[in-house]
Amino acid sequence: MPRIRIYQEDHIPSPMQKVWQAFADNPFALMGLWAVCCLLTLAIFGPWIAPFSPEQQDPSALLLPPSWDASGTVEHFLGTDDLGRDIFSRLLHGAHLTFGMALAIVLASLLVGFVIGSISGMMKGLKSSILSHLLDALLSIPSLLLAILVVAVMGPGLDNVFWAVGIALTPQFVRAIHQAVHEELQKDYVTAARLDGANSIQVFWYVIMPNVWETVIIQTTLAISAAILDIAALGFLNLGAQAPSPEWGAMVSQGLDSLLTAPWTVTIPGVAILCSVLAINLVGDGLRSALSPIRN
Repeated sequence: MPRIRIYQEDHIPSPMQKVWQAFADNPFALMGLWAVCCLLTLAIFGPWIAPFSPEQQDPSALLLPPSWDASGTVEHFLGTDDLGRDIFSRLLHGAHLTFGMALAIVLASLLVGFVIGSISGMMKGLKSSILSHLLDALLSIPSLLLAILVVAVMGPGLDNVFWAVGIALTPQFVRAIHQAVHEELQKDYVTAARLDGANSIQVFWYVIMPNVWETVIIQTTLAISAAILDIAALGFLNLGAQAPSPEWGAMVSQGLDSLLTAPWTVTIPGVAILCSVLAINLVGDGLRSALSPIRN
């Protein structure tokens, strides 16, 4: 009886595995991913980890320097502000406000922008042209300036900041998705799918969508960093979070009076904003580099 030999086929990685392998080969992207995971953890569990309430005042520890200073204490690891509030606790609560709100705003803007951008991208003729020119007009206004205009009309406060930054970021998603879908419609494989009998919904979902995810992911990472900066900027200008809120931008604004005598009240929340934006940008650059070979 002849012996039958079974050969095991070489494992062929899926597109997602290829993306992850390319992403993991970038050490800066991995570092940014770990930082984003830490920020996300702090945004969720920060209020429970914080040793003090963000509004708790200690008159005996006014403008106490961080623990690495000779005058600092371990109890107040990052020092205190001019009212004796623990900066480390306020920073943890601020992660929930600044970073957590940025994620919520981007998610809402993504959903709205995806629906409008997809529908408009599938359109042709005058409707598509009018919407394209309208988006160009909105995008000519910087997102921060547009958010300031919305807050000026609605009034200051975190609730209004959510709507203001969301309104400022939504046109960017609409424009990016509209352009990506419109470009894919011109490809030959879309024509082939239509000739094969696919309707518009099938063409969009099964043919165009797999080639638009790259644009969606990259635009989302860019929007998160922009949302963090816009929220912090509005808080710094007293148009967003109001005192005694521990939002990072508001913390920078509240520490300006003590900048010369207690620079840590400004630099520590400023470094938190810088690190969060840098981490998001590192992840975005890593995803852009990892997705490009797959698309090509």
